[in-house]
Amino acid sequence: MASTSAYEQIDSRPLTGHQRSVIALMVMSNIAEFFDMFLIGFVVSTLTAAWHLTGFEAGAILACSGLGTVIGSIVWGHMADRFGRKRAHAWCIVCFVGFTVVSVFLPDRAWLLLALLRVGVGIGVGGMNITSIPYVQEFVPARHRGLLSGLVSVFIPLGMLLGAAAQGIVGENWRALMAFGAVPALLLLWLHAVPESPRYWQSKGRGDKAREALAWAMEIPVDEVGALPPAERAAQVRYRDVIMHHGRSLLLVSVGSFCFMLGGFAVQSWGQTLLKDAFGFPARMVGVLFIGVSVADMLGRLASAWLADAIGRRVTMAVFGMIGAAGCLWAALFHGSGWAFYAAVLVIMTFGDGVFGILNAFGGEQFPNDVRSTALGLGYGIGAIAKVVGPAFVGALAGGDYVSQHISLNVVSTAFGAFGACMALGAVVYLFAKETRGRRLESL
Repeated sequence: MASTSAYEQIDSRPLTGHQRSVIALMVMSNIAEFFDMFLIGFVVSTLTAAWHLTGFEAGAILACSGLGTVIGSIVWGHMADRFGRKRAHAWCIVCFVGFTVVSVFLPDRAWLLLALLRVGVGIGVGGMNITSIPYVQEFVPARHRGLLSGLVSVFIPLGMLLGAAAQGIVGENWRALMAFGAVPALLLLWLHAVPESPRYWQSKGRGDKAREALAWAMEIPVDEVGALPPAERAAQVRYRDVIMHHGRSLLLVSVGSFCFMLGGFAVQSWGQTLLKDAFGFPARMVGVLFIGVSVADMLGRLASAWLADAIGRRVTMAVFGMIGAAGCLWAALFHGSGWAFYAAVLVIMTFGDGVFGILNAFGGEQFPNDVRSTALGLGYGIGAIAKVVGPAFVGALAGGDYVSQHISLNVVSTAFGAFGACMALGAVVYLFAKETRGRRLESL
């Protein structure tokens, strides 16, 4: 048997094809999640005219997606600690694909039914990132954990790019657009081919399964896997225990997540409608513009994931948060033209949303192995209330009139001023989190 421990072996070796497969699977899964979730932003921008949606109705549809995310983050995070990261992730895919497919067959003007189905989609989506980040973190070397687990979130904006491209192809056909949401079901075949997390098996007292998973990851025989570090068999994780024993970290993750999600999600969900109905861009042009938004967001996430390992998590999040806040204030004060507003959106998404390249990975690192998914899910779920508040806030400002007739530019001033202040607060909050760059998960 090797003289080094199993996790020291992981840390000392280059990435194998199997480890890259785990990372690629979770990247693709989260791209699919983003495509499906933010498909509704493109759909609503089409339905404002087709269904004569009021500001309240459009806001309700978009806010219900966020409501489902709150529920899903909390539920699936707990399920991942109890039943395994892999199994929980599979059910997330089934959930969000299933409710999306049902939405294709809704009758016209059934906005309330669509809103309710979006709750179901959000429940599935809410667990995707929460289950995938711990899964990747528990397979990769500590020295590159920020970048490699951050990659799960880095390429998420490609989902928005695909949504924009899909809208460019099908135009005003919202049913065809929604039907694309069935494609991610194919990921279940890939997920079937990879093992459960070794640290999950170890927390359940199954050292044999943990060694098999590690052998698979390193592509070596099981008998060459080093000794597993001592680990007590985890008792059933309860939310009360997370609150009592990890309350400070939970508060930081909850408040920080809320502050960063508020503006970013509002742009992702309402941005298309604002560009079309407040600034007068044609629907197909909006799709093209959002390709640029998705590229900017992806570059920002890649930069934050890389910088988190290079200069530290806290500094990276503080800098990105402050620049994102400045972009929000720019949108609030200088939106005399649609292009000026679009430029501000690019800044917001590059930095304010780009910070998600490390935000959830950093959040997960605030908690020990046995409660990581539950605690991250609970904190992210509480923070995801922003996904309800943001779209509902913009919808309330837009008012009860038929949306595509007119949206006052005062909506932009009020909403983005509030988003900027909140994002700046989030940047400060994460300065109080514990720095985890380069530390092994067992030491956290």
